[in-house]
Amino acid sequence: MINNISAYPLTWATIYPRTPQHKRMEARFEVSFAVARDQLLHELELLGAFAVVISSNVQLRRDGLPYANFTEPDDSGVAVYFRIKKKNYALCCDKWLKVKDNLRAIGLHIAAMRGMERWGVGSVEQAFAGYQALPPQASERKWWEVLGVDVRASDDEVKATYRKLARKYHPDGGSSPDSEKMAVINAAYEKAKQAGYKCGNYEY
Repeated sequence: MINNISAYPLTWATIYPRTPQHKRMEARFEVSFAVARDQLLHELELLGAFAVVISSNVQLRRDGLPYANFTEPDDSGVAVYFRIKKKNYALCCDKWLKVKDNLRAIGLHIAAMRGMERWGVGSVEQAFAGYQALPPQASERKWWEVLGVDVRASDDEVKATYRKLARKYHPDGGSSPDSEKMAVINAAYEKAKQAGYKCGNYEY
């Protein structure tokens, strides 16, 4: 799957909702693009990740740095794809106005998640269970097909079905834990919300 991901332009993972442009903010990370990228790659190396693809709307030179005359793209989002053992993962961030800051945010996030294993609270696999990238065939299915509801289902029906599936497949406490299926279900639920459902207004 990762072999099909383009570094440029941005290939956003469907498991992540997008941040509207007007809600993106200035960050206070005092790092350059090169430092943010290198620190992210270092965290991924410590994680044991391989086949790494950093995808954004910044076209890079062969050395992995942007061209000297590059301008900040309208869409500053960053998506990072990688493998750990035999599983594909994706981390995305578009909260910040600059690509370098979204790079830095992902690096800091990985560092925090690695802490779970260092502090003995959980494993890397548990920490990243919710970030598994979808297999290509799953991403082609319609959200209502994945959730098993009618395309005209009400908000309450969509919400109830999602919660039922989560109780069964969630990797942390589900009756039949399956992190890959849960990733597909989460992505379908996000697509339902993007299609106009109000599911995101509910508290879980």
